[in-house]
Amino acid sequence: MKNLIKLSFFILLISCSNNLVYENNIENDVRYLADDKLEGRKTGTAGEKAAAEYIASRFINLNVSAKGTDKYYQDFYFKNSTNPHEEIEFENKQEGKQINARNVIGFINNNSSNTIVIGAHYDHLGYGDENSSLYRGEDRLIHNGADDNASGTALMLDLANKLVMQKLENNYMFIAFSGEEMGLLGSNYFLKNPTISKESINYMINLDMVGRLSEEKKLSVSGIGSSSLFKQTVKSNNKSFDLIEFDTSSTSRFSSSDHASFYYEDIPVLNFFTGQHEDYHKPSDDYEKINYSGIKEISDYIFDIIIDLDDNNKLSFKKVEAKEEETPRFRVSLGVMPDYLYNSGGMRISAVTSEDKPAAKAGLKKGDIVVKMGEYDIIDMMSYMRALSEFNSGDSTIIIIKRDEDLIKKSVSF
Repeated sequence: MKNLIKLSFFILLISCSNNLVYENNIENDVRYLADDKLEGRKTGTAGEKAAAEYIASRFINLNVSAKGTDKYYQDFYFKNSTNPHEEIEFENKQEGKQINARNVIGFINNNSSNTIVIGAHYDHLGYGDENSSLYRGEDRLIHNGADDNASGTALMLDLANKLVMQKLENNYMFIAFSGEEMGLLGSNYFLKNPTISKESINYMINLDMVGRLSEEKKLSVSGIGSSSLFKQTVKSNNKSFDLIEFDTSSTSRFSSSDHASFYYEDIPVLNFFTGQHEDYHKPSDDYEKINYSGIKEISDYIFDIIIDLDDNNKLSFKKVEAKEEETPRFRVSLGVMPDYLYNSGGMRISAVTSEDKPAAKAGLKKGDIVVKMGEYDIIDMMSYMRALSEFNSGDSTIIIIKRDEDLIKKSVSF
């Protein structure tokens, strides 16, 4: 049955009764969203609204129906707190000098009692004025966020193009979230003010930073433990990727994007991610560096997963308890960006983030693999995090790194 559905999809690429045809528009979508004229799509800005209008127009062109509170749009308002421990309060109307953010929501109605949510945040950092920017230059530059997350938004639209031509057993909702960079605000607001019954949501797929598929084809899939069907389905449909699987308690990456909001509402989730890189949260994250064929390949893979799961009725949710030792508290920073997809022993450095941090001062470089920190052996990301949590400001230690085939000792002061 599933093979017939997949075959019908390719037939529909050539001819479709409602005159819809599949068109690979991934590169055009990324280029538009990551263009300087949108000024980094910061939440609440004119650039964010221009991006929202573009996404809504793409839903219209794809024959995807509106499911916001005002056609395709779901606006929300909030005051940006400078206190990270203070919960942001939302409003559904403008009061005073609040920030006006906008989710964009499309819907494919297959007259089902269950709905799959496919989401991607489309906001970014504007000119990088937020603390989350890793750019340390003196000039004020646009952070276009081609990978983060024009890539995920383009993939979401590509899946909408494919799924609108299918007659399936679930409904499909596509949400372009705003406010993710400010703390998962758009997904949080949607779940507090859903435009469909929250109980009808079957599972959620999140697409965040999927534009840098490497030659090794490493692809992270997190949330795989949140439903008993995910692991087998994800593996059986994989034809070419080196999958790095995370359950819902593994690494800080799990809680750093919009799928986490759904997981904490007892909804099964899958999040796809092609890895951190040295352009993350910098002006250099531009469309020229995107692997467009890689995005298309990931889209085809996720489409196969969706089709495979379509006739399984509503998926049961499985909560994975986080272990206390998996959330160490840090008092110091090495000043590197770990390669979260590296799984061959040690912690590989994806980027050295700042010249004034311990890593740069010690001469660590992108590609170095940390294998020992003081008395602690580093065998993976979690052992690195545990080791780092043992140090205080002012401490010094010896780090052993693997660079090419050489083991090198470096003295580091925190």
